[in-house]
Amino acid sequence: MSQSQAAPNPRRWSALALIALAQFMVIMDTSIIGVALPEMRTDLGFSQENLSWVFNAYVVAFGGLLLLGGRLSDLFGAKRMFSAGWAVLGAGSLAAGLADEVWVELAGRAVQGVGAALIAPSALTLLMMLFGGNPKELTKAFALYGAAAPAGGTAGVFLGGLITEYASWPWVFYINIPVAILALVATPALMPDAPARRGGIDILGAITVTAGLGTVVYAVVRAPETGWTSAETLLVLAAGIALTALFLLLQGKRAEPLMPLRILRTPGLAGANLAQLLMAGAWIPMWFFLNLYLQQVLGLGAFASGSALLPMTVAIMVMMIVLAPRLIARFGPAPLVVAGLAALAGGMLWLSFVRADGNYWVDVLPASLLAAAGMALAFIPSLGTAISSARPEEGGLASGIVNTSYQIGSALGLAAMTAVAAAHGAREVGNPAALTDGFSAAFLGAAAIAAAGALIAAATLRKPAPTAAAPAASADDSPEPLSTH
Repeated sequence: MSQSQAAPNPRRWSALALIALAQFMVIMDTSIIGVALPEMRTDLGFSQENLSWVFNAYVVAFGGLLLLGGRLSDLFGAKRMFSAGWAVLGAGSLAAGLADEVWVELAGRAVQGVGAALIAPSALTLLMMLFGGNPKELTKAFALYGAAAPAGGTAGVFLGGLITEYASWPWVFYINIPVAILALVATPALMPDAPARRGGIDILGAITVTAGLGTVVYAVVRAPETGWTSAETLLVLAAGIALTALFLLLQGKRAEPLMPLRILRTPGLAGANLAQLLMAGAWIPMWFFLNLYLQQVLGLGAFASGSALLPMTVAIMVMMIVLAPRLIARFGPAPLVVAGLAALAGGMLWLSFVRADGNYWVDVLPASLLAAAGMALAFIPSLGTAISSARPEEGGLASGIVNTSYQIGSALGLAAMTAVAAAHGAREVGNPAALTDGFSAAFLGAAAIAAAGALIAAATLRKPAPTAAAPAASADDSPEPLSTH
């Protein structure tokens, strides 16, 4: 019996709740530490320039190992890797919470990133296994899964402020442990089994891609301090590019590569991944600098700042769950990606007009809601196109690639816009006018990234050709498949 003919899993919606929880948690772990950083700096002895590595240690390990996580999911089964990822994430969270030295804290954060790199691609593979046979349910499942990402990002800011204010910073890590235990208990009963496949693991490929991506991120993060044209920046950046090029060279020569290069020729996959990378490169800086504007310019506290971002999160979740599936059914994924990235660019451009003497209702809320609408429209169809374009046996690999695109886009976009903001006055803490100039420049830069994404998506994504199943799908108002194979 084919996948499309098989009886649906009766526990698929409960399983989807756990999959969405996984997405919520791995994204929340990128944002929850923001408000806690000053206390961590005092307690652990971080220098100001090294403090950003509490964020970057997680993101680099997460983004750099996602391809390996996807490969392991394909070889050993998504269910096994999903459970293994939760165990690793829980262990890293415990280590990060108990840390009393800088190196222990960074090691714990890196281990958290390793766990996330196992969870994320296996979660998407499990989603496809559960819903891939029903295009209408698949679009709904992607909507719920996608809504968990912005919810996790905003909840991280909100919970980080709440926990830091009323408990202590280690609890921003300890909060993961009961969730990991719950996931480990629930996974055996909820998730479908996938047979293990025979094949090798490209360890050298995993090392070179992780080192290459990590080195590039390191160069961009350090550039504002060392100078973009300094010898250190240029040499480190060249080393990262060389390692990434070596990885691609190795993939073309190996019998069982970590990332078969032919997958990049899959129609729609490269364009969808570029859309995800540039979307993250615009969205994450917007969230980061908007939070700083609320606190450092408008004078809101951590708790109030997190609360001020809730309307944006609610708007994204409602649009992803209710509106996006209907629009995908009506127009197809490609136009939605283009329109969404264009709206995201418009929201960023609007935010670039923030004022030092502004207020939340005029300067923040309308523009942030437009940006949220753009994110809601673009995220689901670009993610779905990237995953469903690959062959079923390469679902974990496709999941790893698209998650890598998003995480590396996040890291590079934030690093680059941090440099832009600093160059335009954001270094002058305590000077609202200078800070506003810097944040405005960062919003304008993020708008350019999103606009570039819209143009690239328009050039690379095409509406899929009609299939034999299309008439049947339209008969019950089901969405079209997100892409064709």
